[in-house]
Amino acid sequence: MKIRLTSVFVDDQAQAERFYTEILGFVKKHDVPVGEKDRWLTVVSPDEPGGTELLLEPAGHPAARAYREALIRDGIPLAQFAVDDVRAEYARLCGLGVRFTQEPLETGAVTTAVFDDTCGNLIQIATQPQ
Repeated sequence: MKIRLTSVFVDDQAQAERFYTEILGFVKKHDVPVGEKDRWLTVVSPDEPGGTELLLEPAGHPAARAYREALIRDGIPLAQFAVDDVRAEYARLCGLGVRFTQEPLETGAVTTAVFDDTCGNLIQIATQPQ
């Protein structure tokens, strides 16, 4: 069993595409119209173009909205991305105007930080020991 696809619900797919590609540095993999306004829009890491895809899924379902609002209210990230150096990525993203809700925090061998993806989610970045 392998993880090939996971998703984050987004308020606006065009805004999410810009943020996840231009700011975070992911690469668009699929962009297929689905219905009148939605798209099957996935991004991947440029380091692993054949790796796990992230679906930027429209958050139109009422359950998705309630779920995300509860997570944000409680400060819980919807997803986590691995980075080589949280402090360096934090500095890079701050320089691009990304708003963090948690600055880099060391908890034992793991360092994390949490940012607002501008699309209705909190995302955690983490550096974990190899």
